[in-house]
Amino acid sequence: MIRAPRVSRVVIFLLLVCGYGAVGQSYDLIIRNGKIIDGTGNPWFYADLGVRDGKIVAIGNLKEATASATLDAKGLIVSPGFIDVHTHIEGNEIRIPTAGNFILDGVTSVVTGNCGSSSQDIADYFRKIDSVKTSINIATLIGHNTVRRAVLGDYQRDPTSDEQQAMELLVEKAMQDGAVGLSTGLIYVPGTYSKTEEVVGLAKAAARFGGVYASHIRNEGDQVTEAIDEAISIGEVAGMPVEISHFKVTYKPNWGRSIHTLEQVERARLRGVDVTIDQYPYVASSTTLSTTVPSWVFPGGKDSVLWRLNDKTTRQKIKKEMTETLKSKKLKNYSYALIARYAPDSTYNGKTITDVNKLKGRKTKPMEEAETILELVASTDRVQMVYFSMDEADLRRILQYPFNMFASDAGINRYGTNMPHPRAYGTNARVLGQYVRELQLIRLEEAIRRMTSLPATKFNLRDRGLLREGMAADIVIFDERKVGDRATYEKPHAYSEGFEYIIVNGQITAEKGKHTGVRNGVVLKPGR
Repeated sequence: MIRAPRVSRVVIFLLLVCGYGAVGQSYDLIIRNGKIIDGTGNPWFYADLGVRDGKIVAIGNLKEATASATLDAKGLIVSPGFIDVHTHIEGNEIRIPTAGNFILDGVTSVVTGNCGSSSQDIADYFRKIDSVKTSINIATLIGHNTVRRAVLGDYQRDPTSDEQQAMELLVEKAMQDGAVGLSTGLIYVPGTYSKTEEVVGLAKAAARFGGVYASHIRNEGDQVTEAIDEAISIGEVAGMPVEISHFKVTYKPNWGRSIHTLEQVERARLRGVDVTIDQYPYVASSTTLSTTVPSWVFPGGKDSVLWRLNDKTTRQKIKKEMTETLKSKKLKNYSYALIARYAPDSTYNGKTITDVNKLKGRKTKPMEEAETILELVASTDRVQMVYFSMDEADLRRILQYPFNMFASDAGINRYGTNMPHPRAYGTNARVLGQYVRELQLIRLEEAIRRMTSLPATKFNLRDRGLLREGMAADIVIFDERKVGDRATYEKPHAYSEGFEYIIVNGQITAEKGKHTGVRNGVVLKPGR
């Protein structure tokens, strides 16, 4: 009996990679001649990539195959779409579903609901996203502050056992509806009033459904090491992965402490805690003006806050505490605090508190600037700020940590409106242009891994983050020689450059730096 020759598995694999069987194949899209960086951190390689029905279905030599559309990526990098794990898009994803500032920075998927603030009804939130159709894919966390406010309001007290159970049930419901984990914002009202035990209970509720604990920790300055220990402990006790948000050390007395804070993270990993971090590549942070005011001012809602601010004795006490805090940071005044968005008077946007204080005819002294801050806080629900408080040496040290992801901590911006932090437009391009190409602090393949497969793995987004057959066709094609950020603090509304094509679920969503208008994003749930 004559036997057919046996073909080894290696030969079969090579034939598939080289496009054997691709003759006669037809695809929706073929990307030809690109340098593939697949998201694993491995070196790039040349190959074509075939897309059908929103999925990657072939990687190899596809020169004999046909497609409805073909892109020539010669001389360009082809990578998975970037995943931004720390965003605040609630509200604007409905008003601005094209999400241009994310798409044109290479971002195809985001995780929102960070810093303890999210939609409460996750099922309803996802229904709205599905009905609107966004350009980006969206996953969400359930926020501790949202849950606490729903049960306790803004009161500064511990929950009763019934209230704790009610909060845990809200977390469980959110996880069942598709949240990827629990977030905290422990410097914000009402989260700042909570004790560790309360958060552990909610974390355990999320952990039962495979969730991540993502924390804006309680302090990023003088008590930063204690705050990091708390976050790690919560995850360890709850038995769940930990993500420490926008990892940093703030204000000059703490500059250099990143050596020790990174050691904390590494020690936890060595003993088996799945803890990772994320970072935006800028030395200025952005949050609300109310964080400069003592948290004890805010319990009980707006009426209670206004009563405290209008009481002369209490107001003087508040200002004194504010100036003492300023002194502890070795700051002479509030010139480090830049207004990004002040709805009652947009002429304040782009000015520092010191600038506004001068406009009011006041001296540039801490007590008088504190008075200006209290007036602004009392006049509106939210004053968005940019704070110049970090050191470049710490930023670079943190950036090189291998279990660090890059995240914008931004929302969807309407182009030309207000004075947002430039990270809303340029986070990924800044990493690729300045820290990879110019300063060579990390390899390009490593940067891409931390923008793609690392966040996908962390947040259990199983079909994202890699260029692999069967994975969703979220793809970024860019010129490594040109990619870079253009947004600055003075002129923040500027899209990144060097991104040639952005593809979301198989559809070209941006081409040659221009949004195509395509809205092909989907809701992302754990395991999807």
